[in-house]
Amino acid sequence: MMNKMPETDRNPYQLFQEEFPDLAGRFNDLVEAQSSLKGMDPKTKQLTVIAIHTANRNPLGVKLHAQMAKNQGANRDEILGAVMINLHLSGLSSVLECLPAAMEGLEL
Repeated sequence: MMNKMPETDRNPYQLFQEEFPDLAGRFNDLVEAQSSLKGMDPKTKQLTVIAIHTANRNPLGVKLHAQMAKNQGANRDEILGAVMINLHLSGLSSVLECLPAAMEGLEL
């Protein structure tokens, strides 16, 4: 008998892609179309996404996009600043929930 990893321990985005491949493919097309929009460089787009994920209280999104922002040349201050900019907009609880995730993303 093969031991399956509990669904809660799996990467939720990978699970989405495995369980709904057609829908995930279309979603990926949308993400690609948004990523190709002109007006912001890739680093700025990632920092903006970190701020949005913080506002939405999504630590996993913050962590993954912190890593992507780092790969696009963002430094620690820029990434953590994208989280902290939410302090007066989304509140302390959003920042406190997402700040550790941003720091984890920096370490990846």
